[in-house]
Amino acid sequence: MRSLASGVPPAPPGTLFALAASNGFAVPPRKFTLHFGRGTDDVHVAVGVNDPYVSRLQGVLVCDGYEWWVRNKGKLPIQLPGGALLLSGHELLVEPGYTPLLIGSAKRRSHLLEIHVVGSRTADAGGDQHNRTKAPDVYELSLAERLVLTALAQRYLRQERYPQPVSWNQVADDLNRLPDGRQWTPKIAAHIVGAVRERLADGPDPIPGLRREDGVGEPVGNTLNHNLIQALLRSATLLPADLHLIGDGDADENPHENPGENHE
Repeated sequence: MRSLASGVPPAPPGTLFALAASNGFAVPPRKFTLHFGRGTDDVHVAVGVNDPYVSRLQGVLVCDGYEWWVRNKGKLPIQLPGGALLLSGHELLVEPGYTPLLIGSAKRRSHLLEIHVVGSRTADAGGDQHNRTKAPDVYELSLAERLVLTALAQRYLRQERYPQPVSWNQVADDLNRLPDGRQWTPKIAAHIVGAVRERLADGPDPIPGLRREDGVGEPVGNTLNHNLIQALLRSATLLPADLHLIGDGDADENPHENPGENHE
């Protein structure tokens, strides 16, 4: 599975799915403690394997038989949706549905752990369409939009320190190296990204900070694109795996090809 944001396989209510860059794990509701962190030999889901700032046991997901709780066992805080932080030694109830957790280290690297708890049949009675509207947004992108945005956000996806969007000239140059034969210009790339910003700023759950009238200061273009990229990263719409689309040899083309076994 590339991401849990778009849904999970059919499973009993209360089943927990957890997925990181290298593997995943699923367990039905019962008394169980799922470990995650850097220590690959000691955890169920490995997160931040090559980052020494992430604890070997960064946290646990604990089920009492009915509900799941996430507890931070490491030193680094765990960022929750909306920017809230789960500090070391604290715990929080995991609500049904999709929840992305980010672990950011001192080297400005962020590691994503996706979790999804299957809701009750009563809560899901509205059907698949109802489920999708309840889940945090994963924004739909065309292939052209994904190509341009991946090129624009490549410094973020490579987890560089203090990333910024690359220039439109670099976006066009990188895309023109692809073997698809399409001709790109800085103006075309800027137009595509501008259209995405407008669409997401006017959507059913509008993203703030994507237009000049949102009170964004200079340099306007860079700030607007930075806000857009951050929103796409927080929603797992853009992932490091997308770097292979622009021919990045360092990107893992199939980071979730073996997401781990389902355990009963």
